[in-house]
Amino acid sequence: MPMRTTGGTGPVATTKTVPRESGEHGDTEADHGREGQGGRDEGRHLNSALLLTLLLVTAVMFQDPIRGALAAPVMQSWMTVFVAVMVQALPFLVLGVLLSAAIAVFVPPSFFARALPKRPALAVPVAGAAGAVLPGCECASVPVAGALVRRGVTPAAALAFLLSAPAINPIVLTATAVAFPGNPEMVLARFVASLLVACAMGWLWHRLGRTDWLRPPERASYEGQSKGAAFWGSVRHDVTHAGGYLVIGAMAAATLKAVVPAEWLRAAAGHPVLSVLALAVLAVLLSICSEADAFVAASLTQFSLTARLTFLVVGPMIDLKLFAMQAGTFGRAFALRFAPATFALAVVVSALTGTVLL
Repeated sequence: MPMRTTGGTGPVATTKTVPRESGEHGDTEADHGREGQGGRDEGRHLNSALLLTLLLVTAVMFQDPIRGALAAPVMQSWMTVFVAVMVQALPFLVLGVLLSAAIAVFVPPSFFARALPKRPALAVPVAGAAGAVLPGCECASVPVAGALVRRGVTPAAALAFLLSAPAINPIVLTATAVAFPGNPEMVLARFVASLLVACAMGWLWHRLGRTDWLRPPERASYEGQSKGAAFWGSVRHDVTHAGGYLVIGAMAAATLKAVVPAEWLRAAAGHPVLSVLALAVLAVLLSICSEADAFVAASLTQFSLTARLTFLVVGPMIDLKLFAMQAGTFGRAFALRFAPATFALAVVVSALTGTVLL
């Protein structure tokens, strides 16, 4: 009865109050209907858990045909290459992610301002030479280069580091010396050619590169967290991000390796120019980790030392998995311009270095 004492405005107030109370203590039939419809709409969307369940159910239903397909020689070759690329690359990817997170969280931005020269033209060779201290492959250098860019290092210097680190670090040079015991000049040739290409690409990007071609690497914000929480948050972010592109690149490399006829290599080995181009393309397709590529190159005895040097210089700088990781870290516009230029310059510099030193 007190609800009627508000006069002319009372019924209006009463009418508005009842649905509001109903919304607080229980849903109206219309609300139930809308929620039911919304629930049905949300149920139609695929999420990762549902997609994984569907894939597992499909694999169980068609396990016999899948087992037969995997037993085929071409699939055996595909699986071998895919697993080999992943096993070789994943430990160094994790190493690079850890280094990237450490740089992002524990190293103050002022450190890089003090460590590198102010002028980008001088910072490029310093960053290229600094690549010798990173004991990893190209999978490790990409996230580290991304962290350098985020910390304010000029992109030209970060890119020089990205290219030099996989090719001139002590582990790679030691592996090269072991793989070519009768040709110690291969170690010097690989070091010189790789460093020249890295510095030249850094200077080229500084001269011709545009800011809209390079997307700044994304980084989740960890403001307000402890350094430990920020470090592991950064690690999880980079493993998920870079690891996905590594899988895509490894799958592409395995697919191409399984379908390229071996006869093509034997035919190309007899031609000096064609042999250099053939091993350059092969390095891109195989996507072998730089810690292992020297042993593959040493086994290609039908090719000249200069052609095998090209294989060793091109592979750590541009291959399928590296292209995918660069595109994921710095953007597709960057990778589509940077990768072809790196490939062409690496081939030319390798051929000239091989002519002089080998």
